Amino acid sequence: MRFDEVWERVDGALTACGCPPDLSICLVRDLRGKVRISAADSAAENTEFKEYLEHLARALHSKLGAYGCSPPDGLLFLDEALFGTLKETARQVAASVFRVERLVTGHDWGTSRDSEPSSGSARWTLYSVKGGVGRSTTAAVLSWHLAKRGEHVLVVDLDLESPGLSSAMLEGRLQPEFGVTDWFVEDLVGQGEQVIGDMAAAPPWAQDFDGDVRIVPAHGRVPGEYLEKLGRVYMDAEDDPWTERLARMLASLEAAHASTVVLLESRSGLHDIAAATVTDLNAQVLLFAVDSVSAWDDYEMIFRHWRDRDLATRMRDRLSVVSALTPDIGTDRYLEKFTENSWNLFREGLYDDLSGAAGPAEDAFSFALQEENAPHAPLPIYWTRGLAGGASLRDLDRTPVKQAYTRFLRGFDQLAETVLLPRR
Repeated sequence: MRFDEVWERVDGALTACGCPPDLSICLVRDLRGKVRISAADSAAENTEFKEYLEHLARALHSKLGAYGCSPPDGLLFLDEALFGTLKETARQVAASVFRVERLVTGHDWGTSRDSEPSSGSARWTLYSVKGGVGRSTTAAVLSWHLAKRGEHVLVVDLDLESPGLSSAMLEGRLQPEFGVTDWFVEDLVGQGEQVIGDMAAAPPWAQDFDGDVRIVPAHGRVPGEYLEKLGRVYMDAEDDPWTERLARMLASLEAAHASTVVLLESRSGLHDIAAATVTDLNAQVLLFAVDSVSAWDDYEMIFRHWRDRDLATRMRDRLSVVSALTPDIGTDRYLEKFTENSWNLFREGLYDDLSGAAGPAEDAFSFALQEENAPHAPLPIYWTRGLAGGASLRDLDRTPVKQAYTRFLRGFDQLAETVLLPRR
């Protein structure tokens, strides 16, 4: 018996035992992977329901091996209000059956809360499954590009385990007093709003633009006890999950700076903290990738997770693929191969299957391989020597930026006009 087999075994037990039509149950997989049954207290007062639940608990203990709980630990009755709250966090898998995954952070890639931006801000998450693909440089270039167009741009460093975006874009003397980690620890004691006004700073290079740029760092000018803060950043507060706290912080920042565009540099990788910036903030997502088997495999895991949890249709029209570090030799062939692999990823994971359709479906979400405005069609950023090796983001050399980003920015502008920007 292995972790991946648990829910299949649970489904088998449910099929064998059946379920009374008027009884709702939650199947809770805890942090260790063990599965328990939860039901409302009223079920314990009904002889038929109680006998059924005890029978199902014994069946699960028998079928799940190390991932089962021996009676009576496998059955928990909750008061009506608490059971209702539990169901709100659950995924419904049958008419009266719900599943709950208990995770360390209380979040995973299979949820979407869609918090609304403040004042109509357009949010863009810069995400990648691998690091070192130029997200920070792209955040700098995009903020410069958008501010020149008159946008009020807020750049937020949410890569808290690898902070550095703000120090790369701001001189030390210009760093704000507080950062994201400061807000999260202060918010735990009700003081989050007291630091909001001192969390952003403007880079000098944007002062003559029609718009403006504000940068929110991972930490303030003096990091202080950063590791101690980091150990508390992802905590859920009472009745206030971490993802909702994150959304609340962003809404306060957006309101404070009247931002029209928000660029979120996400943590990279498959960690569920990164998931919040992709699924929960109602943001358009730029998926950075290089044409490697490992990158496509990692994205395939995310797409499959969304598909299995009925989240694919909510996520797929938010996504745009970025071909990062596109080589300057053999470029056309590289992009052809990249586009084909990207298309296969979306076709198998998120696009509608039209193979059995009698005719074209006008409302189908599916795109041909070479369709330029499709989510899988790459926005290329070209590798250039002038931007390699830690180029300063405080004063980007316009020549290599133009070489690397002209096609990306043109594609981004077209995407923004049709999807989110300007959002007023």
